[in-house]
Amino acid sequence: MSYKEMAAMMEMDDAATFGKVMLDQLELEADSGHTLLAWDGQAWYGSDYNKVWLKSEGLPNDGDKTDARNELLWDRIVTRWWSVQAGVRYDLGQGPARGWAAAGIEGLAPYWFDLEATFYVGDEGRTAARLRAERDLLITQRLIVQSEFETDLYGKPDVARQIGSGISDLQLALRVRYEIRRELAPYVGLTWRRDFGATAQFARDDAVAPSALLWIAGLRAWF
Repeated sequence: MSYKEMAAMMEMDDAATFGKVMLDQLELEADSGHTLLAWDGQAWYGSDYNKVWLKSEGLPNDGDKTDARNELLWDRIVTRWWSVQAGVRYDLGQGPARGWAAAGIEGLAPYWFDLEATFYVGDEGRTAARLRAERDLLITQRLIVQSEFETDLYGKPDVARQIGSGISDLQLALRVRYEIRRELAPYVGLTWRRDFGATAQFARDDAVAPSALLWIAGLRAWF
């Protein structure tokens, strides 16, 4: 029996293709006056070394509209814990739609932080960067506390979308989930968002507070 035949029998073929759909966050966000729906999900298909990756995130804004960020990326493993990604991003929601070229890294940093860092280039000389980190703390095998950090930076202002240059926003979140099964886990938590600089001033001009503390409840699922 050849090595390839043995690997296939043991499902060890690193050239085999497979996929996954992950709805990391589907949640209701509530403050004193509103209850809105947000999502964060991704899907990928490919081998151990190369994948096509789709990411989608929708976030309610202060105008009761949803700003959606969608990315289509090629993912290539470069070390045991890290991969590089390149592709496109498309933003919808408040103001005109924006398209970007994207390049970044994703992987497991020391102390078990899942880290994403992506740089974007758009039309009219626009640039942007995004940094996101998550960490899961297991209280039991089913009860898990997840902390999250996310921030966006822009090289120049985009008045049409009410975004300023520099650090635009920051989000901190804490979610406590219970895994009924590994593939299905409801959760509750808190999220705090803060706008900075001109982005915060755009919010004030619309009579909206530049920071908010929200209760969240949602569902995490994958297949």
